[in-house]
Amino acid sequence: MPLFGSQRKHSNERRRSRNSPGESGSTPTLPPPPEPHQQQGGAPPQSMLPSRQELLFHCQLAHGSATREIKDFSNVKELYSRIADCFSIPTTDIIFCTLNTHKVDMTHLLGGQIGLEDFIFAHIKGHSKEVTVGKSDTALGLTITDNGAGHPFVKRIKAGSIVSRIPQVCVGDMIEAIDGRSMVGTRHYEVAKLLKDLPQYTEFTLRLVEPRKAFEANIVVQHSLI
Repeated sequence: MPLFGSQRKHSNERRRSRNSPGESGSTPTLPPPPEPHQQQGGAPPQSMLPSRQELLFHCQLAHGSATREIKDFSNVKELYSRIADCFSIPTTDIIFCTLNTHKVDMTHLLGGQIGLEDFIFAHIKGHSKEVTVGKSDTALGLTITDNGAGHPFVKRIKAGSIVSRIPQVCVGDMIEAIDGRSMVGTRHYEVAKLLKDLPQYTEFTLRLVEPRKAFEANIVVQHSLI
């Protein structure tokens, strides 16, 4: 009996709340905004960007440039195309973008969402370099992602790993080729699998392109580690 009495009381309170003007219950309630997309790695999903009519952002090249307005895009590839058009560079020169910092900071990497107040910094190709790596362990210690437009790059380097002992390999480096095989247009998981499948105790060559820094020219630097 007490349970039913409690239910009628609550029901009456809800009825009064719905019918009483000026209370929060009298205003239609909008559904909550969707939860932000959580992503464990890999390229930003193109569908997570805001709709086309909402987009108007400011952008600079991370190594230094004038500020440009970027608009009229609805996915990652279109974003890179608009950036390239504004700065008169090839779309394929863009390795990745960060939000609200010009630094190579993977915690600010352009991911699944862009806020309307975010400032975009585009990191483009700089120095090329070749590094010979000896695979003395089963794992190299690399975390690889890609920009969603054909460029895989180094996202993290594990402390104490093989690659951490090679100063020429840096976070943000684009992986252009492995043993002469082009990685351009390859997804991050394909690059990771190729590196994982390389036999232990063998050597291989990484061709890398690091993000351009201020006042740098494109030159090729070769390094070998035995």
